This record gives sequence, C-alpha cells and structure tokens, in this order.
Amino acid sequence: MSPVRTACATACALAVLSGAAAAQPPAPTPTTAVLVNLTIKPDADRAQVLKVLPDEVRATVKLYLDGRIQQWYSRADGRGVVFIMNSADVATAKAFTDQLPLSKANLADFEFTALGPLGPLRVLIAPAAGSADRNDR
Repeated sequence: MSPVRTACATACALAVLSGAAAAQPPAPTPTTAVLVNLTIKPDADRAQVLKVLPDEVRATVKLYLDGRIQQWYSRADGRGVVFIMNSADVATAKAFTDQLPLSKANLADFEFTALGPLGPLRVLIAPAAGSADRNDR
C-alpha cells in the first residue's frame, strides 16, 4: 500500500475511533485552502475558449504571483484545470474565480471543495485516557 493510502486509511480508522471514544465533540477543522475544479463547459464554443485563453492564463498567473493560487494542475482529460487556492473559505475563492475570463465569458463550470488539516490526527496527540491519573501517583 502506498504511503498516501496508508495515511488515508489510518486517518479513516482514527476518525471512527475518535468518534466512538471521544467524550467531547472534536474541534472543528479550519479551512486552510480550497480545491477548485475548473471544467470547460461541454457545449462551449472551442474558438471562443481559444480566444479567451491568453487572458485566462495571464489572470491565473497573476493570482499565483499574488499568492492566491498555491498549486495548479492540468486535468488529464483536457477539459480544464485544478487549482489549490490559499483561502480561508469557499466564498473568497469563488470571488477570485468569478473574475477569471473563462468565468466571465460563461465558458467554464467551477466546483469548490474546502480543505483543511487532517482532523482525525488529533486523536494521536490527545492525552491517553487515564494518563493524568498515572502522573498523580
């Protein structure tokens, strides 16, 4: 199993265990980034997309240089790109992508997913049950 899959499996197991064993609800996971999936609309005019693309590239490079885009990837299916944006919420990420030329020209769809630290890992740093009792002896 790859290290990423092992970490994911461990996190899932910890989530189950923490939910069953915790006396208190877990701390909320803060949003630290937003995954943005930009997909060119299936019915978009290809010539129009190609016409807007140079302005789109300049606008996304500016967002990158301004620290708004942390990482960006091309979709393997050729239908768009994926950004990881430095943003504390989806609304802020959406406000920036709404200004992109493909969005303004209504040529792309956007899907937003809030990302944050792997919350179930808190179980690993929480004091063990009864650890205070052992230290008092």
